Amino acid sequence: MGMSNLTRLSEFILIGLSSHPEDQKPLFALFLIMYLVTITGNLLIILAIRSDPKLQNPMYFFLSILSFADICYTTVVVPKMLVNFLSETKTISYAECMTQMYFFLVFGNIDSYLLAVMAIDRYVAICNPFHYVTVMNHRRCTLLLAFSVAFSCLHSLLHVLLVNRLTFCASNVIQHFFCDVNPVLKLACSSTFVNEVMAMTEGMASVMAPCICIIISYLRILIAVFNIPSASGKCKAFSTCSSHLTVVTLFYGSISYEYFHPLSRYTVKDRVATIIYTVLTSMLNPFIYTLRNKDMKRGLEKLISRIKAQMDMLSTTQANKIHGS
Repeated sequence: MGMSNLTRLSEFILIGLSSHPEDQKPLFALFLIMYLVTITGNLLIILAIRSDPKLQNPMYFFLSILSFADICYTTVVVPKMLVNFLSETKTISYAECMTQMYFFLVFGNIDSYLLAVMAIDRYVAICNPFHYVTVMNHRRCTLLLAFSVAFSCLHSLLHVLLVNRLTFCASNVIQHFFCDVNPVLKLACSSTFVNEVMAMTEGMASVMAPCICIIISYLRILIAVFNIPSASGKCKAFSTCSSHLTVVTLFYGSISYEYFHPLSRYTVKDRVATIIYTVLTSMLNPFIYTLRNKDMKRGLEKLISRIKAQMDMLSTTQANKIHGS
């Protein structure tokens, strides 16, 4: 095909999870419920941590940031997906597609690095408890967060700029429910060699670096826990890590399945893996961290009690005004 026939597409069509019309409304209802549960659950986590003085430590500081990142992560993908479930056209403009891709990569990478930072936090708390306050001080926590955000933004910008230089022709149908990198690359007419090399080198390094950090942290934690003489001490140490390990397994397991194979092998199964780490993990995080954490349970109970008390006070005030008039 001659270069004169290659043009910059103005829009893409997102094929979604299913092309069958009868599936659209049930899928809309399912993902709307999942999205609302994700937003509500993660907001409650943030409010509980911010309002409870006993939860003002590095572990819960990073958990609140993770909850905020999860809200943003799902918001980048799900609202557009919900609109497309009820739309016949299912289109997304080129600029909107690149923007969605950028913020999807940003918040995905922030999630990844926050999980690594939380593993380091658990390592310091268990292996070096007497120096925990000085090691994980406010300044260091802020620097770790700043690095996670800055690196995620630069990493995402690099990959979006590499996609933006490509030329698209023929089909504009993305075999996915949002603008992910691999499905968009499959539509390119020009060579994607540089993109694939960067994905398998810099991209893999950006994912594997926090993953290796998590593995090393937990190996050190395991060694320290096995040296604890009492069984109750071992159980207490493991209980502080179980929630984080569950989330790490869900997140990294699904990401590894999707991204660490050649572009030519991208299939429908990758969409299912994407749902796990974009929607399902973000929805389950509040439940995982509260069901396995007594302090978070207590913080949420206090928050809910406070909200109920304020609502009762408000309803009483309104009732008095009505009777007074």
